[in-house]
Amino acid sequence: MKKLLIIEDEEILLSLLQKKLIAEGYDVSIAENGEAGLELMRKVMPDLILLDIVMPKKDGFQVMEEMREDESLKNIPVVIISNSGQEVELERAKELGARDWLIKTEFDPMEVIEKVKKQIG
Repeated sequence: MKKLLIIEDEEILLSLLQKKLIAEGYDVSIAENGEAGLELMRKVMPDLILLDIVMPKKDGFQVMEEMREDESLKNIPVVIISNSGQEVELERAKELGARDWLIKTEFDPMEVIEKVKKQIG
């Protein structure tokens, strides 16, 4: 069973994504801020991370920067969950290694599942 980690501070969205992905047969862990996310990441070693950019304690960029410096974490694929989808934000996320992204206002849960499957099957 593939392991996913969702790092997102919006509870409703977090819960929705978790339910959908569990229903698809994934083992899903969740964290509500970047700091907790990094801690959990080191424990569960997920196959993929869905990562929000704007969060308390550590934002998505800080999380990706820390991942990049850690041998055991740097190859875990990251799909960004963005509020704005601004070009500058997405460019920075790509530079830090994000493989794909979802725009909160535009995506439906099936799109999340498609992107997850595209990255890890």
